[in-house]
Amino acid sequence: MARYRGPKQKIARRFNEPLFGPSKALERKPNPPGQHGRNRRRRESEYAVQLKEKQKAKHTYGILERQFRNLFETAARKKGVTGENLLRFLEARLDNTVFRFGLGATRRQARQLVTHGHILVNDQLVNIPSYQLRPGDVVAVRPRSRRCRVFYENVRRHRRAYAWLEMDRKALRGKFLDFPNRQDIPESIREQLIVELYSK
Repeated sequence: MARYRGPKQKIARRFNEPLFGPSKALERKPNPPGQHGRNRRRRESEYAVQLKEKQKAKHTYGILERQFRNLFETAARKKGVTGENLLRFLEARLDNTVFRFGLGATRRQARQLVTHGHILVNDQLVNIPSYQLRPGDVVAVRPRSRRCRVFYENVRRHRRAYAWLEMDRKALRGKFLDFPNRQDIPESIREQLIVELYSK
């Protein structure tokens, strides 16, 4: 299971967004990384803008190129707008849903909780972060894992609710109601640029 292991704050500074959670690095160094980051003024080409948007989406959801490309091709085969389908599939990943429920403080932590076997889907142990949830699926913390304080601390800090999810905080259990609408997804990703890039 490959994942990005490099520096996080350098990536956040490149896109000027806290992709991996709150960070003071953006306040201390508001310019892009690198020797010439402060003085970079050249105009980006159309391809560069599209590539940057794709890279931002990949880093946001913690996916590498091959898996992202496969997900895009699945979204392109499905009826509807390809870019919106892609974001819906990304949101339906198990690790992302665990993060949205607040069981994990970050997507990285949520991914680790899944791979370490703490999460059940419909009362079955699932340890694959990329597992695609379907409407009606119930995600819960495994009974043996409920002794871990990290879940309760994360849920206590997490106050945001999402229209496509239903959460029972006390039971550490949530339901994936349906695939989200584009306007409900809070990520600032311009998915049309990704579609244009892959359509070349």
